[in-house]
Amino acid sequence: MIADEDMKPISPGAPVSCPSAEHVSTGIPIPKPIRVTTFSPAEWESFTQEWASSLKDLYVRVARHTGSGDQGVDVAGFISDRGWEGGWDNYQCKHYDHPLRPSDIWVEVGKIIYYSYKGEYSPPRKYYFIASRDIGTKLGKLIEAPDRLKEEARNNWESSCKNGIIETSSIPLKDDLLRWFEEFDFSIFSTKSVVELIDGHSKTPFHSVRFGGGLPPRPEVLIPPEEHEVVESRYIQQIFNAYGDSLRKAVNSVSELSSSLNSDFLRQRERFYHAESLRNFARDTVPDGTFESLQDEIFHGVIDICDSSHGDGLARMKATVTQAATIATASNPLRSVVKVQDQQGICHQLANEDRLFWVPTSEEA
Repeated sequence: MIADEDMKPISPGAPVSCPSAEHVSTGIPIPKPIRVTTFSPAEWESFTQEWASSLKDLYVRVARHTGSGDQGVDVAGFISDRGWEGGWDNYQCKHYDHPLRPSDIWVEVGKIIYYSYKGEYSPPRKYYFIASRDIGTKLGKLIEAPDRLKEEARNNWESSCKNGIIETSSIPLKDDLLRWFEEFDFSIFSTKSVVELIDGHSKTPFHSVRFGGGLPPRPEVLIPPEEHEVVESRYIQQIFNAYGDSLRKAVNSVSELSSSLNSDFLRQRERFYHAESLRNFARDTVPDGTFESLQDEIFHGVIDICDSSHGDGLARMKATVTQAATIATASNPLRSVVKVQDQQGICHQLANEDRLFWVPTSEEA
């Protein structure tokens, strides 16, 4: 029996650091490498696909095998337009409840040897094992010693590969396949750590949504060039239509504008460039469709104003842009970086796509 004097009152020690308001609200953040280990197999697969998009800077093309019978290839990075024959790297993804062991990889080693022997593809330049709980010590030492890795792969072929590569066929290691095995370069096998995966993932648009932590700072917005870009042609024509409707005469160039309208025109272009800057920022920091969702939110927030009766096209444009500035975009992942000018500029993006009209024609009304 435990003596009373061996029992001590529970008295938690002082926190290592002063807790912040965020800690009180959400708890102490879970480090990303630990969070990754809690992913379900489906989440790990999604994370892997997201991470693979960070490899596009290294390869001409990156592809993930999605069909049945992966032939030992999960993610392939091709270094030239020649595909499999032009040099490629393989990334084999594993989600287990333990660090990767030698017994976890023998069938994968067997697949890459067998299918390259069969001519399904050339042997990869590099072959990386990436696991949700990293690589165990024993496997790590084997990978660092290619000759030992080859010897262990040979010893385990009968138990792991012979009937494991193809469920319906037995593949003994003999004759030409054995000669291919002996000549195979086992130094291609390597690993990618979870820390490396997270670092690569941080360079994708998916990182902030999956791990939180907020968006990075936005770059400075470009000043609109004096010469109008081709991409601006439609919304600028719509602005000229609005000015012309107010002046009761056609307006076809900036030189025809008064000083006050010229100042207004510059403001509208600056707003458009703000929105374009946000579009580019979103492309690099949040998943596809996030910015388009924001555009739809602005559209639905202003369309009733835009479709209402106004004295002229300029009044309609100003009323619509003013309404856009008041819309709360609380549900969009970009909300922390969205400025009033962005929301106003989105109106001009919508006009550029003929979703909003400042001077509707009989067909557009």
